Amino acid sequence: MEIIQHEAIVRQAYKDSVGVWTWGIGVTSGSGHKVERYIGQPQPMKKVLAVYVWLLEDRYAPAVMRAFAGHDLTEAQFAAALSFHWNTGAIGSASWVQQYKSGNISGAKKAFMNWKKPPEIITRRKSERDLFFDGKWTGNGTAAEYTQVRSSGSIVWGSRKNVDISRSLKLALSHTPALDHVKSTPAQPPNLKTHTSAPLTTITGVTAAVVASAGAYMSGVICNWPWLAKLFNASCGG
Repeated sequence: MEIIQHEAIVRQAYKDSVGVWTWGIGVTSGSGHKVERYIGQPQPMKKVLAVYVWLLEDRYAPAVMRAFAGHDLTEAQFAAALSFHWNTGAIGSASWVQQYKSGNISGAKKAFMNWKKPPEIITRRKSERDLFFDGKWTGNGTAAEYTQVRSSGSIVWGSRKNVDISRSLKLALSHTPALDHVKSTPAQPPNLKTHTSAPLTTITGVTAAVVASAGAYMSGVICNWPWLAKLFNASCGG
C-alpha cells in the first residue's frame, strides 16, 4: 500500500511527468510488462492489482532482498526500500544503501535525498526517507484513483476519487492469475523485524512484499491468513 499511496491508480495508460507511458500503479514497459496496450483501454481493478503483485514478487521485492542481504530490516524499512526501488529501479546501486549497511546512518539519510529528480518526486522521497529511518507511515489504507485520461495521454486531475482496494488486494494475494507471457518465481524474504519478537522467516514472495508495504492499517489483508495475523499480532476479531 505504501507504493500505491505514492503512485495512485490509473486503469488506462497515461503519460507521466516526463512523458513516459505508464499504467496501473506506476507500471512502465521498462518493468517487462508492456503498457502501451492499455492506451484508451481501461482495465479491471483485479488485473491492475494482479500485475502489481506479480511485479512485486518477481522483480522488485527480490532486488530489495538482494540489496540488503545479511541485514535485518523492519517492515517499515522494507516498505520504504521497496517504494524507492519501484520508482527508481536503483536499489542495487544507490549509495545510501551501501552507507546504511556500513553503519553510516546519517550519511545514508542525507544520500537518500540525492534521488530528487524530477522536482515532483521530492515529497515522495521525503516520505520514503522518513519511513525507512524513522518508521513514519504516510498511508491510510485507501488509494487515489484517476478515472479519466485525455487523448494526449495526460491525466484529468479532477477525476480523482479515493477507493478502498482491500478486498481486491486480498483476491490478488490469494491467487495471481497467469499474465500472458509471465511466469513468476516465488522469492525468499529478507530478515524482517515485526512489531512482535517473532522473525518473519516463513513469509515468502508476494505475501512478504505486500504485507510489509501495507503496514498496520492493512490488517484486513493480513487476517486473510490466520497464521500471518498471529505473527503480526493483528486484531482480526472473532
